[in-house]
Amino acid sequence: HGGGDRRATIAYLGRGGKPASCAKIRFALGVWIAVSDLDQVLGFTIAARHARGRVVRLGPVLENILAAHGYPPVIERLLAEALVLTAMLGSTLKNAEGQMTLQAQTADGVVSLLVCDYQGGALRGYVKHDPERLAALPQAPTLDDLFNKGYLAITFDQATSGERYQGIVPLEGQSLAEAAESYFSQSEQIPSLVRIDMTGDIAGGILLQHLPEGEDGRDRIHTRLDHPEWDQVTILGQTIKGTELTDPDLALDRIVWRLFNEEEVRVFEPIALSKGCRCNPDHVRDVILKFPEADRAEMADEKGIIAVDCAFCAKIFSIKAP
Repeated sequence: HGGGDRRATIAYLGRGGKPASCAKIRFALGVWIAVSDLDQVLGFTIAARHARGRVVRLGPVLENILAAHGYPPVIERLLAEALVLTAMLGSTLKNAEGQMTLQAQTADGVVSLLVCDYQGGALRGYVKHDPERLAALPQAPTLDDLFNKGYLAITFDQATSGERYQGIVPLEGQSLAEAAESYFSQSEQIPSLVRIDMTGDIAGGILLQHLPEGEDGRDRIHTRLDHPEWDQVTILGQTIKGTELTDPDLALDRIVWRLFNEEEVRVFEPIALSKGCRCNPDHVRDVILKFPEADRAEMADEKGIIAVDCAFCAKIFSIKAP
């Protein structure tokens, strides 16, 4: 689904050295220049370790998405983690027109539905939950507290080929990061490490994945039972701190260098992230027209208006019944 990175390489973080001069230099005259890298995702590969990674940090985009909903803090944090994960996974798509959707759902959980998607750097998401049951949970509920027994579905829609790949696994783990690791292990047999954190209005994350020998990436991966080169990547990746992922003064490529400064790391040009909902009156009208005339008449009120609620952008579109 994701495939290899086809974007331009902007730097090689040389073994034991600092980011090269073409990598949006932050190191000059012996000091690191503070750059926030908010609302960006940075991709990289470590060829000698057969690994690829993504590191992301959300700021104003996250604030804008959350502001539209007015969720309680626990639900805001859940959605923030999901958006970070969606940005990391969606940015592996080969084509900007492709779409990646993350969905967590359960029949009887406090959270009944969580949906996020990514297309060309644009993120959106929403959560359907029971406020009364949420208030009865512990102050820091686990994933199981929120969803009970649910499932995680991740869908990649390829724009160029029209192909769709979907993996569905039980929602397992104490957090969405752990659930994602379980997803890759069960659905795709890809050893992965995922870390996500949120501090204040900033959320960040890192995704590391093992790749086949000699490849930067491909649609399906066949792994061996032993892969010592990957073990070293996970050992280093596990040293990341949540405060590093959310520090607005710590550049994303600096994070990569801190973790893998003894490796030859290929860093790609970062992708800018934005809040994006594809709903607009014309799109909503086109969707309504797909329904039979009798159904459209039933949807309309006494004034002939059909009210359509977009859960993603929390807006209601009032459309005159066609």
